[in-house]
Amino acid sequence: VRMNTAIFRGGNVQNVISIDPLAVENTEIIMGPGSVIYGSDAVGGVMNFYTLEPHFTHSSSTEASGRAYARYATANNEKTAHADVTLAGQRWAWVSSLSYSDFDDLRMGGHGPEEYLRREYALTKDRTDQIVTNEDPKVQKPTGYNQVSILEKFRFQPNNYWNLRASFLYSTTSDYPRYDRLYRKKDGVLRAAEWYYGPQEWLMGSLQAHYKGAASWFDEARVVTAYQFFKESRHNRDFQDNWLYHNEEKVNAWSANTDFKKKMGLHSLYYGLEYVHNQVGSQGIEENIASTQERLGMPRYPDGATWESIAAYANFQWTLSPTLLMQTGARYNLISLTASFDDPQYDYPFEDADMQTGALTGSAGLVWKQQPYLKWRLNVSTAFRAPNVDDVGKIFDSAPGMVVVPNPSLKPEYAYNGELGVQLKIEDVVSIDLVGYYTYLEDALVRRDFSVKGREYIDYQGERSRVQAIQNAAQARVYGLEAGAQFTLSNQLELSTQINLTKGEEELDNGDTAPLRHAAPLFGNVHLTWTNKKLSIDLSAEYNAEISYDDLAPSEQEKSYLYAIDANGNPYAPEWYTLNLHSNYQLTDSWLISIALENITDQRYRTYSSGIAAAGRNFILALQYRF
Repeated sequence: VRMNTAIFRGGNVQNVISIDPLAVENTEIIMGPGSVIYGSDAVGGVMNFYTLEPHFTHSSSTEASGRAYARYATANNEKTAHADVTLAGQRWAWVSSLSYSDFDDLRMGGHGPEEYLRREYALTKDRTDQIVTNEDPKVQKPTGYNQVSILEKFRFQPNNYWNLRASFLYSTTSDYPRYDRLYRKKDGVLRAAEWYYGPQEWLMGSLQAHYKGAASWFDEARVVTAYQFFKESRHNRDFQDNWLYHNEEKVNAWSANTDFKKKMGLHSLYYGLEYVHNQVGSQGIEENIASTQERLGMPRYPDGATWESIAAYANFQWTLSPTLLMQTGARYNLISLTASFDDPQYDYPFEDADMQTGALTGSAGLVWKQQPYLKWRLNVSTAFRAPNVDDVGKIFDSAPGMVVVPNPSLKPEYAYNGELGVQLKIEDVVSIDLVGYYTYLEDALVRRDFSVKGREYIDYQGERSRVQAIQNAAQARVYGLEAGAQFTLSNQLELSTQINLTKGEEELDNGDTAPLRHAAPLFGNVHLTWTNKKLSIDLSAEYNAEISYDDLAPSEQEKSYLYAIDANGNPYAPEWYTLNLHSNYQLTDSWLISIALENITDQRYRTYSSGIAAAGRNFILALQYRF
């Protein structure tokens, strides 16, 4: 079930927190374009989350099993509790899961850039805004929130051919602060008195039917239908301003997938159809906190906008020889988007957006097992991202003094990708992977300066702001290397390491090139793991390289409040590292205790392009009971 909706924005999104990690059985990360199978947005990769699965029992009686889990962490005074229970018979099974987490304000590390410290914050008392000195500048006030997640899944197998599933997931948060907007300043004074998201709600119900049996056109067939409801809101008020701006968004998302598999000797054919329909509701309210007066405000998106996708795909896997495997695939997508801008709050030279577009993508890959210890893989593929309602129709302040407005003339961006990888595996002692890739983006969707009715500046929420819009840039390139190695030093000791190098650049309007915003810095990790029957210990290091001011994307250079400041007074992303120690001890067959000490040297750092500093030294204690 596709989680991306019509209002998912490009770049960093917080929606993934709706997925309860304690209700996830397996996670799959697919590197590179995945549009043939997954459609729009799968340009750089795909994240697949598989939730807890109820399994049948071989016994004639009903069996019960379950887990209780509790966790505490010091960096944000985290308190997490989780429980799941499974009841299983020979033909039916059911699992129920509940998780609750409460997080206080996050404490950063003690050694690092002074710019990240939170020395003061805004506080409203008796409807009066005031600046308060933070007693501990390492505590990021306010960043705390809480969250609850529920999973219910039922599985029924009436015979050996059919397998039926019904799933229900629900997640909601408390209000949670937009921390990076709360420490921005204007003329030396904090800009915002309030900036927070309302509860992020996500509900998903799905029905799945899986058939396995010989037929003319398939050996396996699966149909998945799903309904999702998303709700989020934004609330902000400038310091010593009476007007509080509210924006609320709701998305109703329906989807249906049919997938088939046919085995033909040594070869396999996979094919299917997909339909997705999203409807967006959006409203804006302006509230005077002094008089309680309310008036209509600017909605973030055009209310009633729709995004629709219809697609068909086929993927063929050829076993050319015992050592050579080839896979080819193609997908055709029809995308439709409609939005109306006739609301009196809008003042644009257009009244609607009506986008109808098609996209054809394909892929081909080879896996060659040259030797028992040496394997090569080569992939070429295309991918696309169709503009959604967030790209075409949103209005919001992207940075101080800048406002993004709708642009109904967008068209899809396309990616052309090549990848070459090699794996060397010497028995069970040494395993080395190396992959190089290059992606060319055509008509890349990026934010650029714009104008409305010839005006380059407009008033937005009381501030004169430079007009920008999402536009199709000429081109962009992303390329890099990924490498990993694993060494078995003994029956109990293992050393592993990974490193990633990514570079990206985009063409500017004047023909020059500039760094691409979402290209990550060099990063990697090293793990030394020791295990025996009951105890496992993992000593690890995580690291990121520096991104200098000259290597920051122009849009990031304008956000000095997010970054540290170099010797020349320019923003940059410093390098950082952490040392970490994790351990698990199996007390009994039922009880497991986990103890961890993360960021042992108490480093103060921010991951690239983040508005919040990561946790400082963090002691974690978790206890799990299974029955």
